[in-house]
Amino acid sequence: MLSENKESFEHFRKVHDKYGLNQDLNQKEYNLEGKKIMAIIKDYEARLCSRSEGNGYASFTGKLAEKFWEEVRHEFNLIDYIGIISKKEPDFVLRKIKLN
Repeated sequence: MLSENKESFEHFRKVHDKYGLNQDLNQKEYNLEGKKIMAIIKDYEARLCSRSEGNGYASFTGKLAEKFWEEVRHEFNLIDYIGIISKKEPDFVLRKIKLN
């Protein structure tokens, strides 16, 4: 997975490391790049698990998927933070009007 998508994962590594330094400032960029990487990771997870289910090892598929995600988290420890939406300020604020 990493070798076949080397450029994508190298770019994500830079964004991942930058996000680790300052999560508040880099959340939007991390979500954007993370969405692309998650699609790749989930594709490989589906390939891996569907093969084991098709070969009669369906009872082991859950553990296999867990092990796969452990390896992903070992490589990218902040992978679970993809998709977090943080709001510091509300989108809409109704302000009082001062009448004299």
